[in-house]
Amino acid sequence: MFIELESAYIEKLEEVTQKCETLNQQLSDPAILSDPKEQIRIAKERAELDETLELYEVYKTLVKEISEADELRQDKNSDPEFQELAELEWIELSEKSQKLSDAIKSILRPKNPYEDRNLFIEVRAGTGGDEAALFVGDLMRMYTKYAELHRWKVEMINSSETGIGGFKEVTLSVSGKGAYRHLKYESGVHRVQRVPKTESSGRIHTSTVTVAVIIEAEEVDIEIKQGDLRIDTYCASGPGGQGVNTTYSAVRITHLPTGEVVTCQDERSQIKNKARAMRVLRSRLLEVELARQEQVIADDRRSKVGTGGRSEKIRTYNFKENRVTDHRINLSLYQLEKILEGEIDPLIEGLVAEGEMV
Repeated sequence: MFIELESAYIEKLEEVTQKCETLNQQLSDPAILSDPKEQIRIAKERAELDETLELYEVYKTLVKEISEADELRQDKNSDPEFQELAELEWIELSEKSQKLSDAIKSILRPKNPYEDRNLFIEVRAGTGGDEAALFVGDLMRMYTKYAELHRWKVEMINSSETGIGGFKEVTLSVSGKGAYRHLKYESGVHRVQRVPKTESSGRIHTSTVTVAVIIEAEEVDIEIKQGDLRIDTYCASGPGGQGVNTTYSAVRITHLPTGEVVTCQDERSQIKNKARAMRVLRSRLLEVELARQEQVIADDRRSKVGTGGRSEKIRTYNFKENRVTDHRINLSLYQLEKILEGEIDPLIEGLVAEGEMV
């Protein structure tokens, strides 16, 4: 059976077509061409419409083909064998129309404009001293391996190591289509319950680590005035070799209006460290702006997947029981070792599905 799109969807598709024509005209406007930031913004907005327009063109062609096949199959004067072929073609094209209609409806649903952006994952030790620092390292490796399984690019932006192989904090950059959609629910407090290596009595300790997932901002998103920054340089600390520790390569940037501070010391080059720190700072300021815009969040969404706030306990990793429990969707998996090796899709997919339902 041929599934024709409802008139409301056709109207939306026509609006997209008109919007595309308007954006094309703007891209040839001398005023826009003289403003690189505005040109980039419009070009990106135009590119985001390509898939929708392609689907609409396929749909219009398919509707025409279905109409022609329908006429032929119902033509009483036609050869019966030819009618039968037209009937088969009509059925095949109608099945395609069902899948195409679903795809169009899906792409027309409102989505987060930042859904396909790259992101930063900031992992920090909370309560628990050395145990918390060690677990920062465990989560860093878990997210790195998870990203590699999905063929996303991972880059270490900054780290602050402890003397026992752990980290006070780590910042990773993750780049790749779908990365933010899958990782955005990781923000919050991650609790670990295990016996520390230094615990002779075998007593289980509970420690916490905070995770923040931040959309990577672009220059067109946030404008930062140079006069609002205080930039300090100093010698990098911790492992890294003599060259790192004796030159003023580490950078600390303070955004004076907000008090936001970002440090970066992992590169030998002060210029590279400054560039990385600015990426993180711009993204943190965007996060603040988005939070301001989205303060009113539906109660049902908060109750199901949480706000993603850093004060929420979202997940527990219990080593004795070989268990990982996500408290937001009440899901427990008894495969902790696999999860720490980056196989966290069962948890992620549950969160994504729950989040898209609310």
